[in-house]
Formats: sequence, structure tokens, C-alpha cells
Amino acid sequence: MAARPNILILMADQLSAGALRCYGGKVARSPHIDQLASEGVVFESFYANSPLCAPSRFSFLAGQLPSRIGAYDNAAEYPAEVPTFAHYLRAAGYQTALSGKMHFCGPDQLHGFEERLTTDIYPADFGWTPDWTRFDERPGWYHTMDSVTQAGPCTRTNQIDFDDEVVFAARQKLFDIARGKDQRPFCLVVSMTHPHDPYTIPQEYWDRYDDQDIDLPRVSIPIAQLDPHSRRVRHVIGLEEQTPTTAQVRAARRAYYGAIAYVDDQVGLVMKTLRDARLTDDTIVMLVSDHGDMLGERGLWYKMTFFEGGCRIPLIVHAPGRFAARRVPESASLLDLLPTLAELGNGAAPGYAAPVDGRSLLSALHGGAGLGEVLGEYLGESAIAPIVMIRRGSLKFVHCPVDPDQLYDLATDPDELVNLAQDPARADMVAQLRAEIARRWSLDQVHAEVLASQRRRHFVYGALRQGRYQPWDHQPIRDATRAYIRNDQELNDLEAMARFPRVPAPR
Repeated sequence: MAARPNILILMADQLSAGALRCYGGKVARSPHIDQLASEGVVFESFYANSPLCAPSRFSFLAGQLPSRIGAYDNAAEYPAEVPTFAHYLRAAGYQTALSGKMHFCGPDQLHGFEERLTTDIYPADFGWTPDWTRFDERPGWYHTMDSVTQAGPCTRTNQIDFDDEVVFAARQKLFDIARGKDQRPFCLVVSMTHPHDPYTIPQEYWDRYDDQDIDLPRVSIPIAQLDPHSRRVRHVIGLEEQTPTTAQVRAARRAYYGAIAYVDDQVGLVMKTLRDARLTDDTIVMLVSDHGDMLGERGLWYKMTFFEGGCRIPLIVHAPGRFAARRVPESASLLDLLPTLAELGNGAAPGYAAPVDGRSLLSALHGGAGLGEVLGEYLGESAIAPIVMIRRGSLKFVHCPVDPDQLYDLATDPDELVNLAQDPARADMVAQLRAEIARRWSLDQVHAEVLASQRRRHFVYGALRQGRYQPWDHQPIRDATRAYIRNDQELNDLEAMARFPRVPAPR
């Protein structure tokens, strides 16, 4: 077993932990993920630090909270000077590669990855910048309820095109590593866009379920009783304009479960490739997501909320030769993966070149206690002021300067139905949590910085759209002169090197 392991990160998009059987779900069929869980370390209470794609991914990459690095929303630029775990691993002697989505905005489309095998599914410009000063105007580029009301089977989609390419490129890369001369350990991120909406999936995956298999949302709350932020989420996704029927809700959830089955098949393909390439024993596999999906619970869809469906995600770490199978009950988050990966790659905690808000999970992987705390921020669409969250023990506290506080005890109230923030018996606790937030964040300053960033990005985007437009989207470079069979190498030598495993030389 290699002292410095290879690292394979399998990332799904909008995969809620509660939908998976290994996290208590009853419907989704995901045997490959279930096998990883049965043989690996399952973090039962794992969270996105922001329930939105880009801010969550940037926290995952940097080990820092979104506001610290300006990762406010899905059109925020990831600063090129902020180190990612790819930088730390590359500095430690790893080859680093990304296949698939990471939602980088701005001209730097690598951020420490030595190689990027595909383009991204989403644009790299500032066109999706929210505007908190014009909240009533729904952005035309954001989620609508069409994803729910038009849910169903299909033959092909944009997302299937993308994920098929992502997985093909990743599998090819694993074989290239196995056949290649580069002896460095690798870190390969394989980042799919499923099961993210729209809720449509090829017939094969739709047919893995029947309508009677599909559970409907458990929690229904009258609109008048929703918290203010939930009502804003309803506005920004257009729920006032389209109210889905029960049949449409069931179809959307069926397609989502179908998309999980699709992701699971891709996980199975990548894991088979890892075995076929004889890389399994020296590779740590992590399966993770960027945020969850409310799937109609509380009448909400997609993410943008700190309710469990929106922010609780899976983390499964599979390396049976290194870490015994177990379940970690204490809370942790994506912030904790950079220090974990950096420690794995360096053999010890490295000296960090930038602040790190997370803490290593290595002790928990080896059987020790987990961390037990999560911090979160939401600064994107549907917000009008910063929203922050503290998850500690069984409690979750959500605070926004313009909204009533929310406090839930998930041990006794897993559906988050009873807001304890106004309970006189909890007044001291709420006061302490508010004081802690005041110490950790200057929310007025964060608010001002968000608004200033939005103004700058709206102006820059508009200016760059005048005249000749030069996109920032990543262009994968493939040198066809070095592919397959070319005359710069003897044919027999080339065929011998491309064959895996190689035929032993005759004695």
C-alpha cells in the first residue's frame, strides 16, 4: 500500500443525503453507492456550507467560508490567488485532474488542477449575478417550476450529454494513468451534474421505478406559516406562477430517483475502471455532493435553504485497506475536506498558505470522534441580506438580520417543524448564539460587500457584451497529433505501450 494514496473524488450535483438508502432513504436504487457505504466510512451528518452550487464548491475547494473569498453566488469569481486542495496536493507532488463541473467563474478555469478533461456545463461569465436591490424582479436565467411541471422521461438531455462525456473522460484518464510513465500519485475529481434538475431522465432510468414506488413529500406547511426566507424562495423559483399537481410532484421525484440511479451506474463504471486499471488498493475514493434538493418538502424545491433537504449531503470515504467501515454521527462539512486532503497528501498537516476554516477529518476516518460543528452562509438568489447557520450537536440555528431567528433540535424534531427560537426556556441559548454570530461575522459589512460585488459584476458583464465577446469558458485542449497511431513512433512499440496490462518481455 502506497504511503501517499491516490485520491478519487466522485461528486454529484444536488444529491440530498436523505434520498440515499445508506442514509435512510427508502426509494432510490443505488447499489454501487450502497456498496461504497457498507465498506467505507459514512459521515451521517455532513453539510454543504452554502446551499447553492458555486459557493458550496468554492468552499469545498478552498476550505474557507464563502464570504471570506467572495463566493457569494453562482456568478462569483473564484480568486486565482486563493489556494485550493488541488494546489496543496500538486505542491505535494500529485498530478491533479478535473473531469466535469466545478462552476468556476472568471478567466482562471484551472485553480490548481494540472489538467481539465472537459469543459463545464455552466457559463464562466458574470451573467448569472443576482441583484438584491431588485428582488421583486425574478431573474430570467434562474430556476422555474417548469422543471417540475414538465417532469418525465426523455431520450436525451443536455445533462446526459455532459455526464456521459465526464465519465468517459475520467475512465480514459484512469487507464492513461495506469499505462503511463508518470509515477506521481493522482487526485482525480469526477464531477457530474445529475441528479440536478430539470427532472427528466432517459426512459431506462424512469422505468426502474413505478409510480406507486414514489413517496410524496412528508411535510406540507401553509404558505402563510412559512418563514420569510422560504416565501422568498417560492417567489424566486416562480411557485406563485405555477403550482404543481400531485401527479407532477410525483413525476419530478420519480425522475430525481431515476437520476440517482443514473449517477449510481456511473459510479459503478468508474469503480470498475479503477479495478481494471489495478489502482484500487492505493486509492481513497470519496463520494460527495455540493448541496441537496428540497423535492417539494415544505412546498419548496431545489436548494437555497438551510433546511435539511437543501444542505445535508453525503460524504462516503471508501478505502477498506486504510479505514475500517464505520458511521460517524458527529456533524462535519465540505470546509473540512481541504485540510483532510492536504493531510493525506502530505502525510501530516501542512503549513497553509491561506486561512482555513475547516478541520481535518482524518481522526474520524481512523475511528476517533467527529468534529460536531458546521458553519454555513447563504448569500445568493432569494436572499436580501446575509443568512448564516450554526449546526452544533443536535441543534441548528439560522440567523438573518431581516428575518426572525430559527432554532431546531434535530434529535427530537428531524422535520424542523418546531421553531424553538421564541421559547422562553431557550432565550439564554439564543442570546449566546446571536453573540457568537456577532463575533464570527460582521453581517453589515458582508451585506455591503455583496451589494458592491453585484454592482461591479453587472457593470463588467454588460461592458464585455459590447463589441467582440471573449468567453472565459474552459476549452479542453486535445493534441490529435499524439493520439492513437502516428508515425513518430514504431507501431509495435506504440501498441505494446497502449496495451494494459502489458505483455511480459520474453525471457
